[in-house]
Amino acid sequence: MSTLPLIFKKEGLVERHQIEGVDPSDRYFNRAILVNRTASGYSAKVTYEAFAVESGSHSTITATVKELVEKLQGFGFTRMRTRANFKGARYLAEKETWIDYNNRP
Repeated sequence: MSTLPLIFKKEGLVERHQIEGVDPSDRYFNRAILVNRTASGYSAKVTYEAFAVESGSHSTITATVKELVEKLQGFGFTRMRTRANFKGARYLAEKETWIDYNNRP
C-alpha cells in the first residue's frame, strides 16, 4: 500500500470497513468492505462466500458504504452494521463507532 497521505492518493484502496449482520440463511456474518478511490469518487466491494456486491461511484465514502448495505438488504441480509477499521495503512484499533442500518422493506 502506498505511504502517500490519502488526500494525494489518486486511485486504489483508501479504507477498509467491517460489516456484520445476518445473511438470508439466518447466519451471522462478518466481512471486510474494501473502499477504493476511483476517477469519479469512491466505490466499495464486499465478498460473502461466492457472492460479490459492488457499489456504484459516489462522492463520499459514507454514501458508498450505504449503497452497498442497501444492495445487501435487497438480497435478504438483515441487522447490518459497519465501521471503519483502516484508513490507508493506519489501523483504527476498533475505536470507530458502529453505524447501524435499519432494515427497509
